[in-house]
Amino acid sequence: MRRTRTSAAIFFAAGALAEPVRADDASPTSAPMSRGWEFGEQGGEELFVHVCAGCHQPDAKGAVGAATYPPLAEDKKVGSPDFMLTVLFSGLRGMPPLGQMMSDEQVADIINYVRTHFGNSYADAISAAQVSAARRRTAPAP
Repeated sequence: MRRTRTSAAIFFAAGALAEPVRADDASPTSAPMSRGWEFGEQGGEELFVHVCAGCHQPDAKGAVGAATYPPLAEDKKVGSPDFMLTVLFSGLRGMPPLGQMMSDEQVADIINYVRTHFGNSYADAISAAQVSAARRRTAPAP
């Protein structure tokens, strides 16, 4: 009798057969995770919960462990939308340029959400049009 090793791919394939989340069950805590090179989450809260909180923590107070994840809570740096745009489009230290995988509306939503939550109270919202202009300015030359 020949024995074969169980491949991790089988487990991943089995997970893909699991029942999908129904649209009426969608909430920031039950929405399906993004797939591919674009985030599917909509709205600042959902983006924060599924994209940012894994590193910056659900309370946005950051963490230190295998790496240092800076706090976003009560952070004066988030007072600058330009700073946040630069980080989202270009990355910073270990953070990848996640804004490149978001629409202009998603980038505006996450910036506005972080700037008005977690002890931050910066009321001047950024628009998707402003994000679009910033994206064009920071795009690498062809």
